Amino acid sequence: MSDFTNSFWSIYITLLTLLGIAGCAILLWAQSKAKVEVGPDGKVTQTTGHSWDESLQELDTPMPRWWMWLFYITIVFGLAYLFLYPGLGTYAGKLGWKSTGAYQEELKKADAEFGPIFAKYQQQDLKAVAADPQAHAIGERLFLTYCAQCHGSDARGNKGFPNLTDKDWLHGGEPDVIKTTIMNGRHGMMPSMAAAIGGDKEVENVAQYVLSLSNSAHDPIKAAFGKEKFGACAACHGADGHGNQAIGAPNLSDKIWLYGGSADTIMETIRKGRDNTMPAFKDFLGEAKVHLLAAYVWSLSNDTGSVAQK
Repeated sequence: MSDFTNSFWSIYITLLTLLGIAGCAILLWAQSKAKVEVGPDGKVTQTTGHSWDESLQELDTPMPRWWMWLFYITIVFGLAYLFLYPGLGTYAGKLGWKSTGAYQEELKKADAEFGPIFAKYQQQDLKAVAADPQAHAIGERLFLTYCAQCHGSDARGNKGFPNLTDKDWLHGGEPDVIKTTIMNGRHGMMPSMAAAIGGDKEVENVAQYVLSLSNSAHDPIKAAFGKEKFGACAACHGADGHGNQAIGAPNLSDKIWLYGGSADTIMETIRKGRDNTMPAFKDFLGEAKVHLLAAYVWSLSNDTGSVAQK
């Protein structure tokens, strides 16, 4: 409840919870005091007034006592729980229990059990780690837990999320570079280039020229006009469109597209630009786990068998 901006919401939640419990208790008490008409034979004769098929009547029988006592026990349990544990606004509970504290305890236990394993692999070269079957299995589990949401369980990526199984890398595919990417994250941004190029007509011409760089289907006349205007893009992508890994500028000549390689998609990219962010995992996972993860990612597009034979 630490995200409450003022005390009003804490008081509101506390009152709402306690009034709800009190309401349940009053309802149970009222039902326990209700009088029921009983005949000489001890059977209930009072009805609700509902009848079916002329002779079937609904009796107004009370709730079984054992059932009511279960509700009373539940109310007592709820009040005791709210006294001991957080649940009433900002009240922390008598025991001072916190979910973050429990989480940290679990992390400590896990580090004590698995920390030596991670530390052992952290001392090894990344390529050697990638060739180790146990390390590969651990890296795969880390990938499926923390990376598959964006890059897919098969690591083949999705629109806006790179494929990690090919050898096309925005910042470089060497093990140390991959580790740096995971540790520190990346922020890739392409600004809108429509104004710099000269309007929608020139955007279309440049898109056709970009398609020509990878020998994709294109309009050669429009591509010829777009070649000159591509100079505004060459500062990042290079005059030949081969990109620049130092700044994460994609290679435009290999038919591998992050958002799609149709003319419409390329024009959309030129007009609106792109802004992608990969979060940093340094503080969240720690270097030892990132080391294993980087080795696994490198193995997805490289032959680890040749490394193991050395």
